[in-house]
Amino acid sequence: MIHIGMDPNIFTSGSFTMSWHGFFTGLAVLAAVVLAARMAKEKGFLSDDVYSVALWGVIGGIIGARLFHVIDKWSTIYQYDPKQALYFWEGGLALYGALVGGFVFGLAAATIRKMPLGKVADLAAPGMILAQAIGRIGCTINGDAYGKPTSLPWGFLYTNPAAAATAGPWVNGHLVAGQPVPVYEIIFDLIILAVLLRLRKRLKNDWMLFLIYASAYAVVRFGLDFLRGDEAAIAGPFHQAQVISLAVMVITIPLAIWLARRPARQAVEAG
Repeated sequence: MIHIGMDPNIFTSGSFTMSWHGFFTGLAVLAAVVLAARMAKEKGFLSDDVYSVALWGVIGGIIGARLFHVIDKWSTIYQYDPKQALYFWEGGLALYGALVGGFVFGLAAATIRKMPLGKVADLAAPGMILAQAIGRIGCTINGDAYGKPTSLPWGFLYTNPAAAATAGPWVNGHLVAGQPVPVYEIIFDLIILAVLLRLRKRLKNDWMLFLIYASAYAVVRFGLDFLRGDEAAIAGPFHQAQVISLAVMVITIPLAIWLARRPARQAVEAG
C-alpha cells in the first residue's frame, strides 16, 4: 500500500485555512481559462470574449460546487453548523455542482454577449475536463474522495490526522487502505482530454465536442463511484453523482448520436 501523510492544509491564518484542495481548484480554473483562450481563434472568438464568459462560469461553478456539496452532506455535516457551508476555501466542493453551475452561468453570459452557444460549449469542453483532472490532485492529497477497502499494492492509506480520509475506510475498528479513486479519475480525465483535442478540428457540428465530453465523463464517473467509500446512496445503490451521471447519459448520448447523423450544414446553431 501507499502511505500518504501529507498535511491537506497549506496554511492557517485565524479562521482562514488554505487547503491543497482549494489551491488545486484555483489552479484548475486558471488552466481551463488559459486553454480556452488559446483555442479561441479556432471558434472565431476573441480572448476577451473567453475571459468575460469564463469569469461568470467561475462564479457559477463555485456556487454550484458548494451548493451540491452542502445538499449532499447536509444531514451529516452542515445541519450541525450551517455557517460552515460558506467556508468553500476549506474544501468540500462537488464536482458535478461546479460543472452544472459553471455551464449555466457561462452560457447565460454567452447569450448576453450574443455568442453562438454551441461553439462556446465546444470551446469550454477541453478546459473543463483538464480542470477536473487538476482538481482531483487536491482530492488525492486531501483524501476527501477515498475509495473502498483494497489489498491492492497501490491502495492509499492516509496517515495525517487532518486528512479527510481518516474517516475511512475502516475495517474491524482499523483504518485500512482504500482504492485511489481520484487517481483513477485523473487518468480517465486525461484520456478524455486527449480525445477531445484530437477531435476538436474534425467535428463539423456545433455541440458535438461538448456532448462527447459530457457523456464520456458521465460514464466514467458512474463506474468509478462504485469504488467510492465516502459517499452515501440516495437512490437504491446509487450516489448523488451516479444519479446525475445517469441523467446526463440519458440526455447527451442520444443527442450526440442524433447530431452526428445530421449533415453539418443542417446543424442548428443555438444563440
